[in-house]
Amino acid sequence: MDDQAQDCVPPGDCILFSTADWHTPYWTNKQHTARWMAERGWRILYVESVGLRNPAASSRRDWNRLFRRLIRGVNTLIAGPEEVEPNLWVLPPLMFPGKHHVPVVRLFNQALLRSTIARFLKNKHSVQPLVWTYHPFMLGAIDSLETGKLAYHCVDDLAAVPGVDAQAFNREELLLLNRCDAVFTTSESLRLKCAPHNSNTYYHPNVVDFVHFNSALNKTEIPLDLTHVAEPRIVYHGVLSDFKVDFELINEATRLRPDWQWIFIGEEREGQNNTAIKTLRQRSNVHFLGYKDYDDLPRYLAHMAVGLLPTLLNDYTKSMFPMKYYEYLAAGLPVVTTPLDFSKTCHSGLEVGSDANSFVTAIEKQIIRGKLTAAEAIKFVGVNTWGQRMTAMLSILRKSN
Repeated sequence: MDDQAQDCVPPGDCILFSTADWHTPYWTNKQHTARWMAERGWRILYVESVGLRNPAASSRRDWNRLFRRLIRGVNTLIAGPEEVEPNLWVLPPLMFPGKHHVPVVRLFNQALLRSTIARFLKNKHSVQPLVWTYHPFMLGAIDSLETGKLAYHCVDDLAAVPGVDAQAFNREELLLLNRCDAVFTTSESLRLKCAPHNSNTYYHPNVVDFVHFNSALNKTEIPLDLTHVAEPRIVYHGVLSDFKVDFELINEATRLRPDWQWIFIGEEREGQNNTAIKTLRQRSNVHFLGYKDYDDLPRYLAHMAVGLLPTLLNDYTKSMFPMKYYEYLAAGLPVVTTPLDFSKTCHSGLEVGSDANSFVTAIEKQIIRGKLTAAEAIKFVGVNTWGQRMTAMLSILRKSN
């Protein structure tokens, strides 16, 4: 499959407002979108997270991040945004985090960010840049700037994230929806939420770097930390967050099938103290391999039998469309998920389990059916690649009134 879809929109300048820092180890669609556009000639100003929630008083991670952000923000005020890749500059906002609902704080934050952006645009001789945002707390930062079209890429129900002021978020999101030229959502439930406020709302699922993950089908050398692990190997890769992963379900499933080897690639979310994870670490059929670089993931997935999406169901996760779904399929892995909304409409290579017993039954079905062929991987992923998706969204945006 060729992921280099024919571009139908000439490149220009773009301000991308993200909810993720550029250098975070676990990349999301924000970084992938920015890189895809930059590689095709767009000049991207990647504005890192403005801090949607208040920092937890007991979280060393939160305060360390704020300290690093302060240092980087001051350096940016002096030297300007850093060019991290060709055509791609990163701006860490210098602002009070998590206080967007306080008018005076919001005005100060937005004014400071607006002046930094304006200076960058002037230095780069940028004319009417496209604004592509993943959150609504940026409208004040573009007021009075001569910008082009405005797109809202709604990939999560951020109002449901613990620590986020849901009332303030929903109020600002409504303002954003009323101003957008186009809205793109990654789930049907998010589309239903946004569409009443913007008629140019489109449902586009998350996508995959197909060429990268499909390379798993050609990997033969097994990583050293898997050589002692028997088959079948069942895998989950990503942040081991007890807010998103149902470790109680996994704990029971691993007990039910001690003959399967359960592989976890990723690190725990800092500050959590989950007893189920502690129990899992004591099981001989459970293997925590730690964080693996994005470039190494296909080499590990090549030696797995089934990819897992054991997502804990809550207000935030129910509207998720996991990027891992198409990553697993591209790598040739059949998938088992808990009953997230996306599983109601996506069925290719997928089985669903709602509790430990049905989850194990679903995995057994996938082990029996076997890994995907190269043709099945292409068919199941379909148009859900970065090249085809970005081309489609940019085309819609160009044609919007």
